[in-house]
This record gives sequence, C-alpha cells and structure tokens, in this order.
Amino acid sequence: MNYHHSFHAGNFADILKHVVLMRILTHLGVKDAPYRIVDTHAGAGRYDLGSDEALRTHEWKDGVARLDRSPLAPAVEELLKPWREAVAAAREQHGPETYPGSPWLCRHAMRAEDRLIAAELHPQTYKKLAAALGRDSRCKALAIDGWNALRGNVPPKERRGLILIDPPFEEKDEFETLAAEFISAHRKWPTGIYALWYPLKDRRAASDLIGAIEDAGVSRLLRLEIEVDRPEAAGGLSATGMLVVNPPWKLAEEAKILLPALTERLAQGPQPRYRCEPIRPDG
Repeated sequence: MNYHHSFHAGNFADILKHVVLMRILTHLGVKDAPYRIVDTHAGAGRYDLGSDEALRTHEWKDGVARLDRSPLAPAVEELLKPWREAVAAAREQHGPETYPGSPWLCRHAMRAEDRLIAAELHPQTYKKLAAALGRDSRCKALAIDGWNALRGNVPPKERRGLILIDPPFEEKDEFETLAAEFISAHRKWPTGIYALWYPLKDRRAASDLIGAIEDAGVSRLLRLEIEVDRPEAAGGLSATGMLVVNPPWKLAEEAKILLPALTERLAQGPQPRYRCEPIRPDG
C-alpha cells in the first residue's frame, strides 16, 4: 500500500487510531503502577498540515478539520476529551497547523514514572521523531526496524503497558508479517495490551490477519473499523481498522458510543459503516 504518513496525517484513519490510543492510555493511567509503551513504527512524532505533502492530499480536511468544526454529543465529547486536549496542547506549542502523531500523544498522556520506546527506521523521519520527543527522559527514540523493536522490548520490565503496532504496509506480505510478529510477541507477554492498526484496502488480508490471530489461540480481542465510503478513493484508503488485544474493560462500551458518532462526522459518501466487535471477550 505504501502508506507515507506525512501525506495522510490527521485523516480519518488517524482519528480512529489516535482516539482509541488516548482511551487506552487514559485507562492505563488509572492505576498507580507505571506502564511502558512500545510504538513500533513511530513515524515523525508530529506533522505540519501546512507542509507540501499534507497540502498535496488535503486528507486532514476530511479528518481532524471536521472534528474542529463543532462539538459532538456530550457523551462523545467526554470520551474525546483526552485526544482533544492533546491536539490543543500540540497546537499551542508548535503552531495551529500541527497535528501530533502517536509518540507525541503518548508523551502527553504519560505520567512521570511511565516510559515510551518509539522506533523509526527511516533516517530523516527518525531525526524528526527525536526532535519531537526532545530531551524528555521518559522517552527513547530508537533508529531501528520496528519488528526488532517489538522483539527486543517484550515483555517490558514494568509488566504492564501498551504495544502499538502501526506498520507502513509498504511490503506485499505486511499483513502476514504483522500476524507472525504479534503472535510471537503475545506468546512472550500474553497479558499486555496490543493495538494493531491496519488499512482496509484488502479486506481479505484483514480477515486473514484476524483469523491467524484467532487460530493461534489469542483471546480477548476487540475489532474496531470505520468505512467512510469515499467514492473518489479510486483504489485508495476508504476504511481502516484497529484490533485491540486485552482491551481495557470499558473500551468496548466506549467504542459503541464513539464509533457511530465518528463515522457519521467523517463520512465522505452515502453509505458509511462501522464495526465494534468483541471477539472471545471472556477468553
């Protein structure tokens, strides 16, 4: 698929991914014990929506800009609050055209005792990531392959936390790699929270991913998807999903409030859809 994020920052896929991310981190922060986040394919950390890349696609106009226009229902806004506050903080620090990536959002949500490992292999993107995280001693940017970062940091010493796996899908076998690497990590740390992002361009590949994970005996899955019905996509991205493993116990309930509202606000065609499907929730 070749998903270069600077062209797509702030789009509908980011909204789903980042809102769910901030809900998970909110739940992790409820307990006093520290947690660790491993962001395997971290990207640049933050993005300029006025850049040449962003202006070439304007995808953020049908993403974050739609949520900027007006608030949603109060119950939805209560759940969006951590994400909205983080976006506002990024804009205050770096300018109104800033959109924060997952490492920046993680850093914003973390407490003094929590830790982040963010991996990015591309040299220029890694430099941007390191600059975005700054000298924050809680955060470590690594210029390594994301799959190596996953293998080397599971389980974390804190024994609680989140593994965010958000590969660029540049390789034809990326879904197969994602399944294999996740299953291997889960065997080493079956109690951790994992959030796997995927594009829904090839629905069979996404179904095969989830099927492989089920076949491996992994339980407590939450499948979240949004289809914005983008008629002009012409082979591009019109739907996206996240598979959350060991979701916080209220996340499914929250998603049932969030996803209908987000799907309606982000719809680009007459037949938008969403999926909120717990799989083996009591496994």
